[in-house]
Amino acid sequence: MKRNRHDKIIEIIASNVVETQEQLAALLKEAGYDVTQATVSRDIRQMKLAKQATEDGKYKYVYTTADSDAMQDKYVSVLRAGYVSMDVAQNLLVIKTVSGMAMALAAAIDALDFPQIVGCIAGDDTIMIAIKTSEEAVEVMEELRTLMGRN
Repeated sequence: MKRNRHDKIIEIIASNVVETQEQLAALLKEAGYDVTQATVSRDIRQMKLAKQATEDGKYKYVYTTADSDAMQDKYVSVLRAGYVSMDVAQNLLVIKTVSGMAMALAAAIDALDFPQIVGCIAGDDTIMIAIKTSEEAVEVMEELRTLMGRN
């Protein structure tokens, strides 16, 4: 069932400009898949979908099967596109994003696979990242800034 749904998601985002999880869920429901927004959110993370800028300045979901260096560049590109600010509070890293981009940035951060990160929670424009220690939180913040070229 999940494999069929993932195949349908690839088909949907290849033939439509899908900007939000809600839009993707609605298109899946039209195609006969009874999904919740939480299911779509999980699918996006598992499939490592990214958001890519369109010609009119909006963002749409895309699926790529590129090699790991190209994927890291894609994730860093997503970070740069949506990043506003970042601060650390003990072992939590809080990232402010462009409105509507927090989930895409959280997925990119998850995909970068930092061993120090326990998990990410994303809202509309804020990400809270739980990190094992306060020291490692500072390390992750510095590494993200370096990746984005914002030393």
